Parts: sequence; C-alpha cells; structure tokens
Amino acid sequence: RHKNTNTKCNTSAKSKKKKRERENMHFQGTHNLVGCSFHLCCNFSLLLEDVGIQRDLIPVGREVAGVVLQVGSKVSFFQPEDEVVGILPLDSPSSGLCDTIDIDEHYLVQKPEKLSSVCVAGALRDGLCAYTALHTQAHMAAGHTLLVMDGASSFGLMCIQLACYHGVKVLTTSHSPQKHTFLEQLRPSVARVIPVYNGSSDLLPVVLEETGSLGVDIVIDSGDDVKLLPHKHDIISVLGVGGHWITSHQDLQLDPPDCRLLHLKSASVSFLNPEVWTASSAQQGRYLHILKDIVEKMSAGVLRPQPEEAIPLYEATVAMETVQRHQKKKAVIQL
Repeated sequence: RHKNTNTKCNTSAKSKKKKRERENMHFQGTHNLVGCSFHLCCNFSLLLEDVGIQRDLIPVGREVAGVVLQVGSKVSFFQPEDEVVGILPLDSPSSGLCDTIDIDEHYLVQKPEKLSSVCVAGALRDGLCAYTALHTQAHMAAGHTLLVMDGASSFGLMCIQLACYHGVKVLTTSHSPQKHTFLEQLRPSVARVIPVYNGSSDLLPVVLEETGSLGVDIVIDSGDDVKLLPHKHDIISVLGVGGHWITSHQDLQLDPPDCRLLHLKSASVSFLNPEVWTASSAQQGRYLHILKDIVEKMSAGVLRPQPEEAIPLYEATVAMETVQRHQKKKAVIQL
C-alpha cells in the first residue's frame, strides 16, 4: 500500500511472494464514487476467518465505481480522470464508502462512458457470479438448456440474460405472482416460467416435458428463500447426462442415493464462490477479462440489471441494517 500516494508504494504480501512490484492507484470519490453493500456481507466475517484474515473492523461496500485521482509511477493501465470500476479485495484496509481509496490497478477495469456508476456498482458482483457460474464452472455453450431458480432475483436475471445472449434455452422458477409476471414479460423471452410459490411444484415433469425427458445441462440454484428451493434430489433428477449443478449453498450435504444418481448421470456439483477471484492471483488476467466483458455487455444492453436507487451516505448505516436483516438484498450508496 502507499506510504506516499504521490510516488511510493509497498508491495502486497502476495506480490512479495512472487517478487513482483505493484503500484497502487489513488481513487477519487467526491461525486462519482459509489459503494454497494450486498447481502453476502453478512457472512463476510466468517469468510475472512476461513482464509486466515483477522481484523476487528470489517469493510463493507467493496463494489466500487469512480474516477482515478492519482496514479503511482508504475501504473500502466490508467491515467488520472479515467472512470473505473472494480471490487475491493478481501484484505482491503478501506471500505468502498471512503472518499478516496488506494487500490492496486489489477483490481480495476475501465468503465464505459454511457454506463452509470450506480448501475455498474449495483450489478457488478451479480454479473461476476453469473459469468463464473455459466462460463467458468458450467462451460455454457449454444444449444444447452439452463434451469435458473428464482430468475427474478438480481443474480438470476443476470444468468438469464447472459445465457440467452449465448443461445441457451432457459427455464426458470418464479417465487411470487409478481415475479412470475415479470419473468414472462422478459425480452429476450425464456422458454418456460415455472411457479413454485403455490405449494405444489411441478418442476420435474415440466422440465422433462420441455427437454424431451433428457433433462437440463445446467442448474443454478440462485434463490435466497430456501423454503421455495426444490429438494436436492429433485434438482439432481432434472439434470441431464453430464449436467452441471451450480450451487452457492456451502452447507450442502448429499446423501449416498443422491451421489449414486449423480454418478449414474456422470453429472457434477460445483460451489459458486466469486471471492476466489480476488483471494488468489492465480487467474488475475482472466478475472480482469471477465470484469471488462461484464461492463461492456452492460453498456451494450446485453445485460440489463434492474435499476437501483442510490442512497445518500448519511443513510448508509440504516441501509446496511436492512441488508443484514435480509429486508433488502443490497444497497447502493452515492458519495
């Protein structure tokens, strides 16, 4: 981190191990910096303990968008006044709600001019999760069939739009009548919206009907309401041969009959944890490529997140409390 933000910087612990020098950037936030607090923040302290990071204060609002104020002498990708967007690493000493942030240039990408800071800060992590699940883990390809649980959620919507763009047939579940109507009106349209909020779910027969009894290639269980998620055996049952089940539920337990069914289908289960991109520098170039592709697709209208209303900084504490109580999934703070 910077000792002198004008010229000097210290390399991070990871960089020292690889004997590489990095310069940090000074990140301005008077009018353009936006911090976004996600529902994942409530489990953030446990995640830090798991990776061996001990601290008394935990920074929130790690998804940021703003303007570069100053760069170090070895920064090669950005210049002052550039508009950038990125996600602060796990070991960042600063919160995204600070006026200025010192951040390594390898965590940032250029923000397209016509893309608003509020929009990109509010949707960047959802886009990263969708990209990781579909491309990195499920190896999505044109002609595949995808089942997204709770497609009206911010993450589910990103999955649907990204999959439709690549020629994937999409099925999704709806968790309320309002969400059902919303999903049916999506453009490009999904192949089928399956209601699961009325107590009796016809998930398995509907999926088999839509796929000619072959099952789907990919299942993403993105829903936050566990009560409305199908049973794990039903999820495995809708998978086709060689299918991929992408889950974000870290406490998932599979019984021997479930494992046997997965084995018979030669199917796989992958755990979605987008924090691995910043927790390790092993695939940093690929991570930056993903971020760049996400913001470009958002700018081009391929990815169209639901609009978020920016909240002023003085309401940030109240907003964080509502996120922690699961009354809201995320909050975008405008500085």
